Amino acid sequence: MPVLPGAEPYRHEGGEVGVLLCHGFTGSPQSLRPWARYLAEHGLTVSLPLLPGHGTRWEDLAVTGWPDWYAEVDRELRALRQRCARVFVAGLSMGGALALRLAAKHARDVEGVVVVNPANKVHGLAAYALPVARHVLRSTKGIVSDIALEGALETGYERVPLHAAYSLRAFLRLVDSELPQVTQPLLLLRSTRDHVVPAVDSERTLGRVSSTDVTEILLEQSYHVATLDHDADRIFAESLAFIGRLAPSVGKEGTTAGG
Repeated sequence: MPVLPGAEPYRHEGGEVGVLLCHGFTGSPQSLRPWARYLAEHGLTVSLPLLPGHGTRWEDLAVTGWPDWYAEVDRELRALRQRCARVFVAGLSMGGALALRLAAKHARDVEGVVVVNPANKVHGLAAYALPVARHVLRSTKGIVSDIALEGALETGYERVPLHAAYSLRAFLRLVDSELPQVTQPLLLLRSTRDHVVPAVDSERTLGRVSSTDVTEILLEQSYHVATLDHDADRIFAESLAFIGRLAPSVGKEGTTAGG
């Protein structure tokens, strides 16, 4: 099945510091591509994979589940570690949950974590209905393009397959149980007007991780897909500053710049 325009994975060979970016549920690399390019322009090695079942049609997502999505980013992390001295993980929404699990499971391989509007739970009646509803309905209305910036669009699915949503529910529960294993420095950026993931998810994440170096930044002008919204430039700059603080070689000649 052809990949949707703009949903292709992105990779850049830079210097000794690498960043793995994880996109969200029903989304695609398109939502994080400007962020990936920004980091690449500053000399980092960047990997932004396309998660299985994403970037084509929603029916393809219906036959995948969280073990497929997590396995993809786990492979990418291992590949980055082979060619980079230090690796950071980052993600948007469900991608934030993927990044947090990578940090929990690979404590020695992940230097720090950056998450934007991280998902922690499937909320509302949907959470309780999914176990039964997934056997009755194939899909429901999608959740793409929650963006305040006029004209900005997210490449993703207009339908959410319920089997995949049920798997997401199970995954978020698993990640929540593993959050105390996250000890790395954490940068969390949260939109104050998010129509997809409520603020309580970020609060829960911050309250359960074991990290002592924690920074929370509020994004006042953006909705859920903040990486394509008014605050995108701030996300990019803050994440680079965070990485640069923990890996001072970023941007230095002979290490990452122009590598």
